[in-house]
Amino acid sequence: MRLLTYKSSKGARAGVLQPDNQIVDLHDHNAQLPPSIKAILEMGDKGLQLAKDAAQNGKPIAGDDHKLLPPVMAPQKIICVGLNYADHAAETGAVVGEEPIIFCKFPTTLRGHKDSIEIPPESQQVDYEAELVVVIGRRARRVTQAQAMEFVAGYTCGHDVSARDWQKHKPGKQWLLGKSFDSFAPVGPHLVTPDEIKDPGNLQVQFRLNGDLLQDSNTNQLNFSLEYLISYLSRICTLL
Repeated sequence: MRLLTYKSSKGARAGVLQPDNQIVDLHDHNAQLPPSIKAILEMGDKGLQLAKDAAQNGKPIAGDDHKLLPPVMAPQKIICVGLNYADHAAETGAVVGEEPIIFCKFPTTLRGHKDSIEIPPESQQVDYEAELVVVIGRRARRVTQAQAMEFVAGYTCGHDVSARDWQKHKPGKQWLLGKSFDSFAPVGPHLVTPDEIKDPGNLQVQFRLNGDLLQDSNTNQLNFSLEYLISYLSRICTLL
């Protein structure tokens, strides 16, 4: 199932994509479903089952050129992992430590599918990185690696935009600021539920600019697995 958030005359609305790529407004289909993906995920299995019914039986909204917003609006946390692809770390000559490098982005970095990135005049070295985005669907605190994937609501694509001159050359190496200029986290277009992803540890990750392939990797190159990262982070802060 592919969940999404689209822009309508009523504001941001939760939707689901049908097999023919038509969008069903989830709240219009069933008033039990809130108009936000975040709130639907908080309903647990009931929310997902109702959304699945909408995908199968719902009436699509009119039109075929709807503006897509970030699938999950206003997340509480955006937690990122640095140098987690073995091939990327090797390219940069970086030494991978025994524990992951963790940084965050502010929610104001979020942008939707096909949105423009703002190039800040404060940076002369804006860089790209395609990423797999993992969305946590319910409260996770001190979970084991064996439990970790039970808390995953779905996956989407992300662009980790960086101001390298801020990240690497400012006093103290300002990872947070270098990663957190407005618009530096486009994500989307959809939130794909785990039942459609056979193996999240074996997904191709590519970045293209004007048709040119600039990045080509795979999640089998992760230095720290998704299970490890979810468990590790949940020991530090509550994931939700």
